[in-house]
Amino acid sequence: MIKWVLAKQRMQYQNVCLESIGYEIPEEVLSSMEIEMRLRPLYERLRLPEGRLELMTGIRERRLWPREMLPSEKSIESAERAIRISGIDRSEIGALIHGSVCRDYLEPATAARVHHRLDLPEECLICDVSNACLGLLNGIVQIANMIELGQIRAGLVVGTEGSRQLVENTIATLNKEVNLTRKQIKSAVASLTIGSGSCAILLVHRELSHSRNRLCSAAVRAKTEYHDLCHSGRDEAVGDGMKPLMETDSEKLMHHGIQAGVDTFRHFLQMNNWTIADIGKTVCHQVGLTHRKLMLEALEIDPEIDYATVEWLGNTGSVALPLSLAIGLQCGHFSRNDLIAMLGIGSGINSLMLSVLWDQTLVSGNADDQLLESLRSSRSNIIATPG
Repeated sequence: MIKWVLAKQRMQYQNVCLESIGYEIPEEVLSSMEIEMRLRPLYERLRLPEGRLELMTGIRERRLWPREMLPSEKSIESAERAIRISGIDRSEIGALIHGSVCRDYLEPATAARVHHRLDLPEECLICDVSNACLGLLNGIVQIANMIELGQIRAGLVVGTEGSRQLVENTIATLNKEVNLTRKQIKSAVASLTIGSGSCAILLVHRELSHSRNRLCSAAVRAKTEYHDLCHSGRDEAVGDGMKPLMETDSEKLMHHGIQAGVDTFRHFLQMNNWTIADIGKTVCHQVGLTHRKLMLEALEIDPEIDYATVEWLGNTGSVALPLSLAIGLQCGHFSRNDLIAMLGIGSGINSLMLSVLWDQTLVSGNADDQLLESLRSSRSNIIATPG
């Protein structure tokens, strides 16, 4: 008779390298000041002070893709960047996961169009994965598991988040609903922080790797008793003229999300026999600067070792952590031999944390010099005072 033993979850890797990252960000910039200008009817009705949105969130700008653009368009471009800079033959790619909240249609999988345009092998396993802000990180774990098991030699995770429809529809709704109170509009603030971006991560077996950036481990926690604190409307993707809305209890979501992060981080350290001092650099969840500040304090992490893009790119959802890692690499924040912790949290509430021992940077993206300089210059004062 087979005896089953329930063991503690332990995701550790010996053979997986995070080979390269490709990304795309939009050219069109939407500042918090401009959003407030568009919300003038609401601001005048409730006598709200200008600058409130940036003060509450710490977000100066977010970016928007062109209207009517399909997410797969930018996913293809980001993935192509990751493949080309890696030098890996695309015939080696045995799995493709599209992990963003945004996708082209309910069916087929957005991964199907991306797979076709990238000219990947027919033997390549493809699927979409959706898990709020953790979709791409979940994809990394799935690809890493397949590589570690010897099922594939390389795999690609990609996603593209778009914010135009959500931001514009939230503005229109807030201006239209004339009976809203100051208290009632709080649930809509999170929707105004959302930004757009695209990111692709290529993972390979260490025998194929040129970069030698070894994926070490992953830890997860699911606190699903809080699944109703942040949600969209029902089936927003159905039909034409999508007009998404989000309802978020930001204060409760932040409180319980931070606690989920603390529990996950504790397990993350224990399973690897690490202390906080062993962590060289971090990329924390990219929701807002107040959330980031409180999160790092709760984890007892020095903000100087963390890297954030949320002030200039907004909350880019599932692509935020790998995108921030990529830009941080370009800005010189991460160094060889850094043990990097990616500290992910998503509504649900779920937490997923990954560790990578960094060696060599293979990143390709379209951030211009002005954005990179803005990110460098804001490093010293990126921690915001809670609003």
